[in-house]
Amino acid sequence: MGISDILSKVTGDKPIVLELDMARGVLVSRPSNPLQALQLINSTSLASLRDHLRTAADDDRVVGLIVHAVPSSTTIAHVEEIAELIEEFGAKKKTMAWAESFGELTHGLGAYHLATAAREIWLQPTGAVCIEGLEMSMTLLKGLLNKVGVEPQFGQRHEYKTAANTYAADHITEPQREMTARLGQSVVESLVSDIARRRKLSTEAVWEAVNDAPVEPERALEIGLIDKIGYRDEAYAAVLKAWQVDPESLLFAHRYSNKAELAKKLRLKGPKIGLVQLRGGIVTGRGARSALGGQNAGADVIDEQLRSALRDDDVKAVVFSIDSPGGSAVASDFIRRSVLRLREAGKPVVAHMESVAASGGYYVAMPADEIVAQATTLTGSIGVLAGKMVTEGLYDKLGLVRETINVGAAAGTFSSAHEFTEADWERLNRFLDRVYLDFTTFAAHDRGMDYDDLEKLARGRVWTGADAKERGLVDHLGGQNLAVERACALAGVDPRRTRLATMGEPGLVALLKPATSSESAMGGAKLPSLESEFATFAARLGVKAPGVLTMPWSVRLS
Repeated sequence: MGISDILSKVTGDKPIVLELDMARGVLVSRPSNPLQALQLINSTSLASLRDHLRTAADDDRVVGLIVHAVPSSTTIAHVEEIAELIEEFGAKKKTMAWAESFGELTHGLGAYHLATAAREIWLQPTGAVCIEGLEMSMTLLKGLLNKVGVEPQFGQRHEYKTAANTYAADHITEPQREMTARLGQSVVESLVSDIARRRKLSTEAVWEAVNDAPVEPERALEIGLIDKIGYRDEAYAAVLKAWQVDPESLLFAHRYSNKAELAKKLRLKGPKIGLVQLRGGIVTGRGARSALGGQNAGADVIDEQLRSALRDDDVKAVVFSIDSPGGSAVASDFIRRSVLRLREAGKPVVAHMESVAASGGYYVAMPADEIVAQATTLTGSIGVLAGKMVTEGLYDKLGLVRETINVGAAAGTFSSAHEFTEADWERLNRFLDRVYLDFTTFAAHDRGMDYDDLEKLARGRVWTGADAKERGLVDHLGGQNLAVERACALAGVDPRRTRLATMGEPGLVALLKPATSSESAMGGAKLPSLESEFATFAARLGVKAPGVLTMPWSVRLS
């Protein structure tokens, strides 16, 4: 039970109009500490939206939903899922979206895309529809690093595995430019297609608006991008009157509660769909959740949660939700083995890719029976990289002397004190070749593809979910609800009589009890840690320490 559930409000039998305010943010993962939880007390969570909107759609008390569709920090793949939830709700109930402006000159495509999921769109008279497309940029640090005496040295497999280019290149390579351009094109194509379908416009008309953005309210109304022009008070007054309800009926979506439905769920026994969530960089060991808001996924913890689903006879299938750019190769392979064990035991696994499931994130998803992703999810990046930053020049500039003593010919291979020797490069390339061969061989096996066909899609290339589906790397486009439906279908259970149960999520009292062994049900539980603060701080500065299976970068569209 999350904080949104705790704060759910009992509303009696009076009419309800739900509100979703994107300006307040949507939590995708749990707050990392109690202080952050208090700061986000008025925010909704994606988990509660999935549950509440589906329940509310069948609640006779609920009249409709009003969405404040403004740019936010929510990733575009999660915005896609929220839009799908609004559309699904709108098939049974009334919906309206409004905004002061869909961006100001820029950054309005994501917010407007969300708004089109509602039946009616209002725009403030002084606003605009700023759906100008997508710009992606990269700052290359090699020149700066060289000036301070740092020399990046990296190897990768292959030409599209460009994560290290941020540090080791002074220009964008042609494969990187090609890949990045296609990613941007695919993302915008998906959004334009959704907008055209929802607004009953031609894709050509929407592209014209994209290329002519910002579109002023009168023009937006004329071409069908919006339905009404008016301020918030005018929009609310008109809609509440049309829906025959008063302002006292308004209720934030995360405060909604259906006592009868809740009681029904509490009484529900029998089959469960296990939910295992992997968020952040994939690392060996137990990982850590930073008090500053960052997190990584410890392979031991994920493995224990998957084993928990394996042990539970009531768990008939597993939804494995992944939001990760990758990380450690051995940690990813460790998790892959755990997924395969579930399948071998006859428990279907459906991988649900959220914003990103690339490189190591794809590695842990590929053994699933089926893979569900959003059209704008970033995935693939089947490749490997490794290297180091040589700081010998920096030490010289600072007048520092570093002496090293090695025992063993390979002991100093990854030391920052000196450049790779010829023997070092030979060892590194041997390692990269082996990891790449393992990755591509396993991927071909898991996806049921010929090796040569798979390898052409690999080479470190990142794909959108839409392009990945066309190429057989993904099976379905959609969100977690679709993943749960597919899991139920594969397990042969009725979704109406099945619970979604998060694995490794004990109560507070249980958290304080020690695990008795590595096979204990408590083995997968952990408290937030103060570790990894430096890594979190560095990431916020834009400096990351990638594992060998890490995708090059992330894309955020507001």
